[in-house]
Amino acid sequence: MAIFQLIGIALVTATAALVLKSVKPELAFVVTVAGGIVMLLSVFELFRESFSLLGEIAEQTGIDASLVKIILKMIGIGYLVEFSAGVLCDFGQNSVADKLVLCGKVVILVLAIPIIESVLSLVGQLLGLIG
Repeated sequence: MAIFQLIGIALVTATAALVLKSVKPELAFVVTVAGGIVMLLSVFELFRESFSLLGEIAEQTGIDASLVKIILKMIGIGYLVEFSAGVLCDFGQNSVADKLVLCGKVVILVLAIPIIESVLSLVGQLLGLIG
């Protein structure tokens, strides 16, 4: 299972970072970031396999494919911001991490506008049918 691979990568990364922190602190940062990137790439590979399934679901339900793409972008941005903010917090940059999280939320809100517009349009159509 992929989760065991991810746990292994995380444990090796953490151990290597702890060992390097006492010998070469500047390399501990590099090892931590590299381990995180390897984990992210592993997860993205798993997620990539699910894209076709999401496309099929969108097609069967009649949802516009562009809306599905926007939702996937929003999810990706959320995860990347969370990961990046975690790395920043690990290295004592909590203030920068907080600002990154805020900026990520704003970007997600901006991306959500077409979805909100679509939902409001659908509600308007339903109210038109009822009234």
